[in-house]
Amino acid sequence: MAFNGMWARPGTDPREALAPGRGEKAVLAEYLDRHRMTVELKCEDLTDEQLAARSVPPSTMSLLGLIRHLARVEHSWTRRILEGRIELPRLYRTDEHPDLDFDDAVADPDVVADAWETWRAEVAHARDVYATLDLDTLVDVHGDEVEVRDIVVHLVEEYARHVGHADLLRECIDGRTGQ
Repeated sequence: MAFNGMWARPGTDPREALAPGRGEKAVLAEYLDRHRMTVELKCEDLTDEQLAARSVPPSTMSLLGLIRHLARVEHSWTRRILEGRIELPRLYRTDEHPDLDFDDAVADPDVVADAWETWRAEVAHARDVYATLDLDTLVDVHGDEVEVRDIVVHLVEEYARHVGHADLLRECIDGRTGQ
């Protein structure tokens, strides 16, 4: 139930519990965690069918697809790039099927459970890795040296874009809008 256009009743929004960041690294972590929490909030109380509901044809975008996609994003940037484990296979993607994150997001309880478990595991791992990082460190991104800071800012941007998609997808499912 919405509260005067707000997603959660004032004082109960879990994002309010995030400590305000001090310094660049803490602020970036706070923004990233706020977006991660928003993705979860936008998906709460939905059935498997609602999570897998597609947006506007021919798009295969769904909330479940976004969860799988964001797990793939976390995995790729953290494990493959920041940790330098480029040999790891990509999540929800093959050369023959580059969009498995969205295309295979179906209303099956096992698919839904796997998506949440994978995303949460990748987020937890990313948080652990982030705690050890120096934002000024240079890493190889497909042959280019890039500061860790640029990758983290990209992750904030990636989540922000997809939280916007989640807003619209959720509104289409049950009309719920808000912060």
